[in-house]
Amino acid sequence: MLIISKSISHQLLILLLCTTFSAASLAESLLRDDHPKRYTVQKGDTLWDISGRFLRSPWRWPDIWHVNPQVANPHLIYPGDELELVYINGKPQLRMKRGNRTVKLSPNIRSTPWDGSIPTIPIDAIAPFLSRPYVLEEGQLENAPYIVQFADEHVLGGAGQRAYVRSLPSAGSKYDVVRPGDAYKDSESGEILGYEATYIGNAEATRAGDPATIFFNSTVLESVIGDRLLRIEHERAMANFIPKAPSREVSGAIISVLNGVSQIGQFNVVVLDRGSNDGVDPGTVLRIDQRGETIRDTVTPDSRDTVTLPDEQAGTLMVFRSFERVSFGLVLDATKVIHVNDRVLNP
Repeated sequence: MLIISKSISHQLLILLLCTTFSAASLAESLLRDDHPKRYTVQKGDTLWDISGRFLRSPWRWPDIWHVNPQVANPHLIYPGDELELVYINGKPQLRMKRGNRTVKLSPNIRSTPWDGSIPTIPIDAIAPFLSRPYVLEEGQLENAPYIVQFADEHVLGGAGQRAYVRSLPSAGSKYDVVRPGDAYKDSESGEILGYEATYIGNAEATRAGDPATIFFNSTVLESVIGDRLLRIEHERAMANFIPKAPSREVSGAIISVLNGVSQIGQFNVVVLDRGSNDGVDPGTVLRIDQRGETIRDTVTPDSRDTVTLPDEQAGTLMVFRSFERVSFGLVLDATKVIHVNDRVLNP
C-alpha cells in the first residue's frame, strides 16, 4: 500500500494550484477579452492581423502557435483555413483545420516565392526595401561607376533609355542605380551610422568600356548625371518573420521615414538608429514611445521655467531588415501620431 504523508499531499496540492493559476494567468495575459473561438482565414489577412484577433499583443503568437513536426509545412496558412482556439492543460493553443485534418501551427521563416499563403506582415508595404542597398558605408560610392551622359540628347534618364557610364568592367551585368543621400545619425550622440542611398532604378550594362553603355530596365525616379551604379547581389529576401522581443535591452529612436511622409502612421517604413550590432535583427518587435514635449510652465512667475511631459506609448513596429548600425522597421499599429526622433524600446 502506498502511503502519502499529509505534508507531501499538501505540497502536491499547492503545486497543482500554482500550475492551474499559472496557466490561467498565462491565458489571461495573452488573450483578448473579446477573442473569437474560431476564425476563418480571409484573403488579404496577415498572420499579424489574425494573431491580433486572439492576442492582446500580436507579436506573442509563438506562445500559442505550436510546432508539430509530423505535419509538412504547418506554418503555411491559406484563405479558407479555419483556426480554432483550444486549451491543453489549461494553456491556450491555436490549431488549424484544413479539410478533415487538424494540425498544430508553427510560425516559421521561409524565403521561397509567394504561393498564396498568408504572409506575416503586409509584404506589399516592405517589398521595395527587402533587397535594395539603402544604407551605405562612408566612401562606398566614391569609386562606384557613375552616369556622365544620357543617349539621344536626353537631359534625364528613365525606363527604356540608354546612358553612358564611367567605367564598367564588362557587359551583361545588372545594376541598381542609386543617388547619394543624407547621413543617418545616432539620435543621441550625433555619430554618423551610415548614408542613405536613394533608389533610382534598375539597369543593365549593354556595352563595356570607358564610357560604357547601360539600358534602364525600370526606374522609380528620373536619373540625373552623377547617379551611381551598384552591382546587384542576388540576395534571397526574407518574406516571413517570427516576431520576438530583442535579445537584450534596446533604447533607440526613429531617425528617418521613407517615402517622404512627415507624420508616421500604420504601414509606414521607418529607419532606426539601432542595428544588428545592438541585437536588432529581422523579426525584432519594438514599442514606439512618442517623446514628451518640453513646454513652458505658464503658472510660475519665471517665464524661463519649462517642464518636459512624459513619453507616451504610440505604437508597435517590427524590424524586417537590419544592417550593422541601422535597421528598417514597419509600423504595424499606431495609437498616436508618430514622428522622427520618437523613441523605440523593448515591448
